[in-house]
Amino acid sequence: MTIASRSLVALSFAWVAAGCGSATPAPVAAPASTSTTAAATPPPAVAAAPAAPAAPAGPSAADVEAASKVPPRVKGQNPFVGLRFYVNDYSPAAMAAQNLKAAHPEDAKLLEKIATQPTGVWVGEWSGDVETTVHNLGKATNAKGMVPVVVAYNVPNRDCGQYSSGGSKSSAVYKQWVGDFAKAAGRFRMIVVLEPDALAQMTQCLTPADQKDRMAMLKDAVDTLEATPNVSVYLDAGNAKWLAAKDMAKRLVEAGLADADGFSLNVSNYVGTEETIAYGKAISAATGGKHFIIDTSRNGNGATKDAQWCNADGRALGSPPTTTTNDPLVDAFFWIKPPGESDGTCNGGPKAGDFWVEAALGMAKRAKW
Repeated sequence: MTIASRSLVALSFAWVAAGCGSATPAPVAAPASTSTTAAATPPPAVAAAPAAPAAPAGPSAADVEAASKVPPRVKGQNPFVGLRFYVNDYSPAAMAAQNLKAAHPEDAKLLEKIATQPTGVWVGEWSGDVETTVHNLGKATNAKGMVPVVVAYNVPNRDCGQYSSGGSKSSAVYKQWVGDFAKAAGRFRMIVVLEPDALAQMTQCLTPADQKDRMAMLKDAVDTLEATPNVSVYLDAGNAKWLAAKDMAKRLVEAGLADADGFSLNVSNYVGTEETIAYGKAISAATGGKHFIIDTSRNGNGATKDAQWCNADGRALGSPPTTTTNDPLVDAFFWIKPPGESDGTCNGGPKAGDFWVEAALGMAKRAKW
């Protein structure tokens, strides 16, 4: 697993409609905002009587206006259909393409294959105050008629101490973090991929008691986020080469899949789409027909024979984000992992999350489109 897209210092936007292979982005300055609501003023206290409680703060007029620019979520329908998704004009891929344009135009053109596609925005402890980060992202994207796909990646003991180690310090801290995330999402439309690898990986490093605690944390997170009207949640289910489908299905059910929109597969991995669909269908059959999404960002050549997961050589960009999956159970192919971002200091790569131009160029060159 790898951390990706750690910073949201400046937000600039373009769009790609779900179902389209690519689009030419048009930079738009995003409004800056750090406040979710205006503070409510409690009424004056009456002598010899308890002070009246402050009224709960509601969404600001600007928040309501921003949220109105995208279609509202309809629970039970594919949340990807009919939306425009966030493209970061100032992503590492976009900046690298710009820097190479004069001296190496062909390389710049290759990197634009990545830069013009919507990708997941990863949020964790590196993001600072999660309430501010998520609020600003939701407001700025929705105001431009776009919806972000946000990866919540902050579970305690994340990545079992490997390249993307970290996360919340305790289950109580995580519960608060998820609550702040949901509060910030408010009425904004967004799709959340919940905790890549947290279920698939947990038996590798957690005690039975800690595994039970993780299940409870994820179930609470699903319930909290799904209670937010315009947030759709996909609970991560690892990849087709990790656990048997029946074992993953059991974990998903215990972690609250019934109340989520579906599950995600192949996040930050390379397993081919056909193999992943077959695996997803087996899980779906064991979970009451749940739908799923697939990360196709780097699976154009499928996995290596030995199923390497960390900066595997010779890989290619997969299908661009689309809802045209030709399977009713597959809600979307999406680039949850931004291509070109390193999985960690393995196979010659930089630290997890750093953009690696050479790897990005290689995947773009090998793409079959």
